[in-house]
Amino acid sequence: MAEIAVIGAGYVGLTTGACLAHLGHEVTVADIEIQRVEALQRGEIPFVEPKLSEIVNAGIKSNKLKFVVGAKNACKKAEFHFLCLPTPPNGDGSTDLSYFQAGVEEISDILPPNSILINKSTVPVGTAAEIDNQIERTDLAVVSNPEFLAEGNAVNDFLHPSRIVIGAVIPEAATRVAELYSQINAPVLATSWESAELIKLTANAFLAMKLTFVNEIATLCEKTGADIQDVMMGIGYDPRIGASYLNPGPGWGGSCFPKDSSSLAHVARKVGFDFSLLEHTIELNKQHVERTAVKIQATLPKANSIRKIAAWGLTFKAGTDDLRSSPAIAVLRHLINDQNTIYAYDPTITESIKQIPEVLIETDPYVCAENADVIVILTEWENFKNLDMSRVMKVMKSPNLVDTRNLFKRKEMEKLGFIYYGMGV
Repeated sequence: MAEIAVIGAGYVGLTTGACLAHLGHEVTVADIEIQRVEALQRGEIPFVEPKLSEIVNAGIKSNKLKFVVGAKNACKKAEFHFLCLPTPPNGDGSTDLSYFQAGVEEISDILPPNSILINKSTVPVGTAAEIDNQIERTDLAVVSNPEFLAEGNAVNDFLHPSRIVIGAVIPEAATRVAELYSQINAPVLATSWESAELIKLTANAFLAMKLTFVNEIATLCEKTGADIQDVMMGIGYDPRIGASYLNPGPGWGGSCFPKDSSSLAHVARKVGFDFSLLEHTIELNKQHVERTAVKIQATLPKANSIRKIAAWGLTFKAGTDDLRSSPAIAVLRHLINDQNTIYAYDPTITESIKQIPEVLIETDPYVCAENADVIVILTEWENFKNLDMSRVMKVMKSPNLVDTRNLFKRKEMEKLGFIYYGMGV
């Protein structure tokens, strides 16, 4: 088994380190935040992710997984060095590589000879080549090994992936990295740096386009009397299309789709390619978010009085506490005005959030619904379906239910007395 350093204890780094330790490797995860490292040493996970706490604590107990402050303290003896550093978007859609470049600069001189520097972070095409130029060492190899982790399913995605992509110039380096995953049953694609980097961006941009198409068809269904669920089921049986990512919603968001779509569009502009299909996809998603807000606003009374909106769900998807680029937050931003008072409930959120401080947070969904003019389902939390909706309706001022995730069945809700508004149904 190999000695591995993981630089960055965020979502990707912690999942990568814990899963590699689970496979039997000796893993040291480094971060610059002292409090985060101390908490991780106690087995405390800083975000919501199913199964991650169990494998982190198992790794600590077996002494296969350690946490240290500072990248140098992890890299001195390691053979493999995984870069899992933040790559946030800039305003123009490009990627901010400053954290990434600083991390490489910190460790480039102390990496042992014949070791491999592996990028896990999502970066623009050409970044691996830039790293190779930055380190200026011929006794090291640079490899691109993008992650394909879906929040809420990250541990399973790592240990049971659909594919493992390894981009390298030196075939031996690709083989050595592939051996780290020898216990995992998945196809391994060995390719170039540029192709590996583009695979990651393309995968997320393609899924974003698929979701945009579904949301556009959902709107068309509302205008024609068709049912989006039947339409999507009908096309999902086609193996060329597949049944995944066919559910409409308030818009797409999260830490990956917006950033990666914008990054890919920026890469295209940079090389002089007019990628209007992707540019239009990004714009259509913004329009769909606005359209969702208009649908909610239309249910509210027109009188000059304070209206209460009760929102269920704030995270960008169920199974995580991640609020980054959440479509739920984007929709609520459009509804903030002097006449609307907005209360929100989410199973993972207990305090006001900086993105929309005007929204009041409730920790009880029934209290959130009291005297509401409308309830809006913005995140597809399964436990919402276990709530007593007849009780919810009784405490509301008006029985309007806008279900942007189609979590509930129209007939069941109407039987309880709700005025139900779904997406494409």
